[in-house]
This record gives sequence, structure tokens and C-alpha cells, in this order.
Amino acid sequence: MSSPRSRLFLILISMVAIQLIALAGPQEEIPRSIISDDFVKNRRKGKAKPRSRFYRLASSPRQRRADESSSGTWQVGVTIWKLQPRSRQLERVSRRVEADTKFHEGDLLRISIESPIEGYLYIIDRDWFTNGSGGETNLIFPVRGEHNRLKPGRLIDIPTEDEASFKATPKPNQTAEMLTIIVTLSPLRLPLANNPLPITNTQLSDWEKRWSAITDRYEMNEGAGQTRTIEEQQAAAHSGTRQLTRDDPSPQTIYRLVPKNRDGILFNLMLSYVR
Repeated sequence: MSSPRSRLFLILISMVAIQLIALAGPQEEIPRSIISDDFVKNRRKGKAKPRSRFYRLASSPRQRRADESSSGTWQVGVTIWKLQPRSRQLERVSRRVEADTKFHEGDLLRISIESPIEGYLYIIDRDWFTNGSGGETNLIFPVRGEHNRLKPGRLIDIPTEDEASFKATPKPNQTAEMLTIIVTLSPLRLPLANNPLPITNTQLSDWEKRWSAITDRYEMNEGAGQTRTIEEQQAAAHSGTRQLTRDDPSPQTIYRLVPKNRDGILFNLMLSYVR
């Protein structure tokens, strides 16, 4: 039988535990859905009333960190376009696909990237193999002379409409193409050339330590399969001045990121192959 002193001790411990749980509050999960309003609010106003697009959480649910808040997030929009032939016509039409789509050899792809805040875009490419290793690491965008400034309502196409689309040509033991997307508030000082720039593992590791962000991926409901609009093409044209408005289409995929610091973010987009 326990003594009165020991019973009092247990009661005190229980009271402290209850107070700590109350202070901590319930664990909060990341939102299961978002709307496009937060992403497109920095675009200029259009003629029509803007229509909200709804997005569902497409990455694995996780618990919100204690130091994480909605005001501390950064969003990047990505739309992967798969070029498909029109019925009874030779020309091709670009249709949206979700980021976890598995591609076949010979598929033709183009990627559009948009940021609701101004910044500078850099994309690193690596082949990804069955043993979990990566191939040569190259900065594929920008090369010398390419415009990499991101602005609200403007799209950057990889490759551009003036260039041939990306053709999926996986090696025998390749499972994916790993694209590392970096957005910085200030331009990086890099020795750009006319061809992709090799990036050392040391340099990539340094960027990852500095900018790698916690990432949640959201996909637009009923967005996959929609064709690319004239407005989206014009917003990506190098020579054009057309900007997407709040009533124009929003990105197919929104990456919601929690950055380590406010001068840049880094995340990976895996283009997976199936045979």
C-alpha cells in the first residue's frame, strides 16, 4: 500500500503533465486542401471575377512543426505539360499532368514554373537510377543569355516554346529524372555558358544545406488533362509582355515550402519513368 506522501507525489506529477499537454495543444496536421487565392493574389486584376481553384494535398500528410506558421511559407507553381497529338491532325496539344505521373519512353514534356513573388530560377538535372544513385549533375537552366527572372503572372518554360520539347529517353537502369529547383531572391554568380553547367557535389550540398525546404505538394482538383491556353503561352513568351491575371489558369501543382531562411528555397521534382 502506498504512503500518503507517495500518493501526493503522483497527484502532483499528474497535474504537471496535464498542464504541459494543455500548453502544447493538439498536434496540428498540414492542411489537406488549399485554394489558389494565396498564389494568384499578386497577379494583376483581370476583367472577370476571379474563380478560386481548389487543391488537394498530394504528398504524405505530416505534422506541422512547432516553429512553422502560414506566414513563413513560400509557394512555387509547377505545371508539367505532356504533348499529345490532336485527333486527325499532325500538330500536338499540351495537356496538364500531375507531378507524380509516370512517363514512358518517347513522351514529350515541357514544364512551366511561376512564383507569386519575384526571384531568380535555377534548375539542376540528374539521372536517377535503380540503385538510388544519381548521375552527372548539371545546371540546365539558365544557360548564357536565358532570362531566369521570375515575376508574378509570368511563366518560365523549360524548354522554351522556341526549343524542342523534352523527350523522355531513359537509360536501361534509370528510374527517373531528378530536377532540383532553386529560387533565390538575388541572382547567383555562376560562370554560365552556352551548354549546361556541371555542378560539383560540394556545391550542390552547400545549396541544399542553405536552401533545402520542407515541402508539401498540392494538386489542382480536376486540373489534369486541361489544355494549355493562349494566355499561358503568351505569359511564357520571351518577347511578350502578357502577364497572367487572377482569372487566368493557376498552376497545376503548388509546392508549399517552409524555408530555412528567406533568401531562397530548394526542392526536388522527380520525373518518374515506367516501362
